[in-house]
Amino acid sequence: MEISYDKEAHALYIRFRKEKVGKNRKLDDFTTIDEDDKGKILGVEFLDASKKLSTESLTEVKVKNLLDDA
Repeated sequence: MEISYDKEAHALYIRFRKEKVGKNRKLDDFTTIDEDDKGKILGVEFLDASKKLSTESLTEVKVKNLLDDA
């Protein structure tokens, strides 16, 4: 997973997998989901992130155990 922030565009992008984007699904004016050709989510883009998130959330990332050992 990769999280990037473009200060000029005020856009936050969370990439789950590096693959070719097949289509974009716009949820609202500020949120777009990138999917592959099979509909699996590759990433999510949040526009105007600096206005919608606190400054601390853009500079501090905590990673917790996301997957169980099943």
